[in-house]
Amino acid sequence: MSRYETIAVYIMANRRDGALYTGVSSRLPQRIYEHKQSLADGFTKKYNIKSLVYYEVCDTMEQAISREKRLKKYKREQKVALIEKMNPDWKDLYEEIT
Repeated sequence: MSRYETIAVYIMANRRDGALYTGVSSRLPQRIYEHKQSLADGFTKKYNIKSLVYYEVCDTMEQAISREKRLKKYKREQKVALIEKMNPDWKDLYEEIT
């Protein structure tokens, strides 16, 4: 699998204390690029969410979808703790995956 075919669950934010979006993709770099360019209508475009702040690479799409469903049930505080464990400065991790 190439880096362009990375299966992952991810969290994006518009700012540290702002809106969070949890998603899943079989092509993580391409999907994050689409969010950054506002190429799809929806939550991320409406709230100007463009920063990748967390991601987990998965072996299969089924694992990624299962993890996404669990993360979507997390309270905001749990998501923030998860983000800050991996990315304490809330840096945009897009360059890390490209």
